[in-house]
Amino acid sequence: METLQDKAETLSFAKKLKYSTRTNHDSVDQLVMQSEPFLNNENYAKFLRLQHIFHLSVAPLYQNDDLQEWFPGLADLPRLSAVESDLNDLQLEPNVSPDQVATVPNLFQAIGWLYCAEGSNIGASFLYKETQKLNFDAQYGAKHLAAHPEGRAPHWRKFVAQLDALSLTEEQEMEAVKGATDAFAFYKQTLKSLA
Repeated sequence: METLQDKAETLSFAKKLKYSTRTNHDSVDQLVMQSEPFLNNENYAKFLRLQHIFHLSVAPLYQNDDLQEWFPGLADLPRLSAVESDLNDLQLEPNVSPDQVATVPNLFQAIGWLYCAEGSNIGASFLYKETQKLNFDAQYGAKHLAAHPEGRAPHWRKFVAQLDALSLTEEQEMEAVKGATDAFAFYKQTLKSLA
């Protein structure tokens, strides 16, 4: 009978990341929805601040030369400026203290953080629809949740193919899983701190 360990070993790298972090991912989704970000503008403003801190934390990864080599086109993907534009639309100051921003310790953990950041664009489809209840859209207030120009699914498939093309050791893969787990934990901790 196949054990969970055996299952993890037979998966592609991208599927391994998904499989190893599925409970972390689900708990983030639940916590976000419990905070009712689309109930009113005040709750949405808190959600935008959360998104801002997370995207501020991952922004340097998109400019890293090694990561750009592993993920061609990476420099075009960060959503920090879109989040800041959304904050501006709502007349919110992008005030973040340095201790609120995460530091990613190494390149392999950075892969896990990028996995979370890029994967969130798939889930953003539902969130984007919800913002329209508050009259926000891709032009005003919800730019960072809008679909990638290629479309959400094609963009994600391209990113997954890049993940699966990486030649990583088992130890490096585990570092990437740790990075993804840490990214989800950081997101939840930040959400709680803004409540």
